[in-house]
Amino acid sequence: MDDFEAVEILLVEDSDADAELILRALRKGGVVNQVMRLRDGVEALEFVFREGAFNQRRGRQPRLIMLDLKMPRLGGIDVLSRLKTDERTRMIPVVVLTSSAEEQDVAEAYRLGVNSYLVKPVDFAAFTSVITKAGLYWAVMNQTPH
Repeated sequence: MDDFEAVEILLVEDSDADAELILRALRKGGVVNQVMRLRDGVEALEFVFREGAFNQRRGRQPRLIMLDLKMPRLGGIDVLSRLKTDERTRMIPVVVLTSSAEEQDVAEAYRLGVNSYLVKPVDFAAFTSVITKAGLYWAVMNQTPH
């Protein structure tokens, strides 16, 4: 089995610092699932739809996508729109994890079908709490057969 087959959580985050904090907070929250981190929306769509660099990927779809909104090349709203309008991917739970608390971003994400919208706090303890809550969501969701 290659690493792509084992991916259960897809983390799409352009910031190395935020990605590291998210991964540490997930581990602290007891999430031990295989996480794959990608840096932008183009990579995320290529991974999910088995295109470009991931056209040979054999593994199943991720069971959860944690998605930043403000990324280079292709933003999270565009990724979310593509995921939720395609029959093959619309049922994959997506948690937006972003620094944007702008009302239009929140409204658009929910209009497109996001499962949860979490704003990244500046304070590390608060940041860890937000991520841990998202991780607990994953742990609960992971108990349900898909």
